[in-house]
Amino acid sequence: MSLKVIISGGGTGGHIFPAVSIANAVKKLLPDTEILFIGAEGRMEMERVPQAGYEIIGLPVRGLIRPLWSLKNIGVMIDFLKSRQKVKGIIRKFNPDVVVGVGGYASSPTLNAAHALGIPCVIQEQNSYAGVTNKSLAKKAEKICVAYYGMERFFPKERIVMTGNPVRQALLECKKTQREARKTLGLDEERKTILVIGGSLGARTINDSISEGIEEFENAGVHVIWQTGKYYAEECRQKAEEYYKKKGVEDVDRHVHPQAFITDMATAYRAADIVISRAGASSISELCLLGKASILVPSPNVAEDHQTKNARALSDRNAAVFCSDADARKKLVSEALTLISDSAKISSLEKEVKKLAFNDSAEMIGKIVIEIAEKKKQKG
Repeated sequence: MSLKVIISGGGTGGHIFPAVSIANAVKKLLPDTEILFIGAEGRMEMERVPQAGYEIIGLPVRGLIRPLWSLKNIGVMIDFLKSRQKVKGIIRKFNPDVVVGVGGYASSPTLNAAHALGIPCVIQEQNSYAGVTNKSLAKKAEKICVAYYGMERFFPKERIVMTGNPVRQALLECKKTQREARKTLGLDEERKTILVIGGSLGARTINDSISEGIEEFENAGVHVIWQTGKYYAEECRQKAEEYYKKKGVEDVDRHVHPQAFITDMATAYRAADIVISRAGASSISELCLLGKASILVPSPNVAEDHQTKNARALSDRNAAVFCSDADARKKLVSEALTLISDSAKISSLEKEVKKLAFNDSAEMIGKIVIEIAEKKKQKG
């Protein structure tokens, strides 16, 4: 039976990676399935989804502007209505058997239009605190796939399925030892190593904290694999250059390595003793599945402060160290150096975080998507 599936959402890697993982799982289970992505024009998914081998159509949708009473939101609402009209045309032409929403600007008009046209919908909620969009769409969904317990606070209990969040398959397939990973990255195999990731776009507070702590990392002899994000790459590199120039340190001896984006994240994770990260849902799922000790610095600039709730869901279970964004500039570097020198604490965090992992999330969601699509197909 040949099925047609639309997957909608994006905006950040946290939405895109799970979306592509779900698509890959569906294709693995039913290779003849046709999959179409719907995203937001000008957003990251318009580049990343085609790179993963899937077609995507963009909508002129964008987020509401704060404060909500701003006159600029008149234009936002006009774009939403345009998007909903456009997506109705896409759905009529593609004629999907099911529509999957993973969060992000495009999900709302897509799932609203699909429901209005009688197409069954599936929601994948990645966070421990549901966003406004998914809460409003919940009554229109056949199933809601979640990664945290207690989500009946936001969604109808009978529609919730605990699946966890899909992660990039390459992370799980990497078989390198820690020493091999460090050698691959050109690092000293014996040195303690910290991986710093602030999300796909970067994180100002984390980057500033690492920049100010370069000397402390150097003095401690700790390697820092530092993903700055594209917006901060030049600034962070300049700060590192200035420090090393003053010290007369040659490239080969550097311990702190700023880079805009880490292509081989699987190797970077394997090389690290601990990870400093934002608390986006995808990042947390990766840390759980890989069993990595971490310091989580939740972004304060997200809807409903959901990253703080994500981070607390781990730190309250002694599965991660919590550091608020407000405290990061004062505490982050010292907390990282304290943690990396405490093998017992690292082992304890690794043990506890593994307990929160969900295996085969993408396959579980893929099976749910296929089951709902097949029911639609059979009904005609």
